[in-house]
Amino acid sequence: MNISLIGMPASGKTTTAQKLKELLDNYVLIDTDEKIVQNENMSINDIFASKGEEYFRRKETEVLKEILKGNNQIISTGGGIIKSNENIKILKEKSTVIYLEADLETLYERAKKNTERPLLNDCDIKNKLENLLKERKEKYKQAHYIIDIREKTPEITAKEITEKINENGRS
Repeated sequence: MNISLIGMPASGKTTTAQKLKELLDNYVLIDTDEKIVQNENMSINDIFASKGEEYFRRKETEVLKEILKGNNQIISTGGGIIKSNENIKILKEKSTVIYLEADLETLYERAKKNTERPLLNDCDIKNKLENLLKERKEKYKQAHYIIDIREKTPEITAKEITEKINENGRS
């Protein structure tokens, strides 16, 4: 089984995936954004700047298809991976999808500390997050499970994910 984490930028997908890996030592941890960076030999910001978001989204789908050929993986996805209905379909068919849900205030407090998010650079971060959340929320909610991450550490969130998967027989 694969476990895929989806959610807004700054929802804690990467950190939670790392904590989940500590609980599931027979799993491999893969970050879709890191895989794209390796394949393209440039940062996400540079990809967006030089080749555009559409190019990045195509690469994201290619990487996702390749990753999901494997098994026993914890997959931390980029926040916009759900923009493609094809990606949602692939994720749901080949993994247990967990949406790390957060409110706008939580996302804003986390996002303003990080400059490595191309869609949040050079803009009013809170306004951009609000618009992205409105645009993406219904797609995120197609996940198998929704975990509210407000006021939770990544360790607690990871433990909650393992409990949810075990109690519902998706492990």
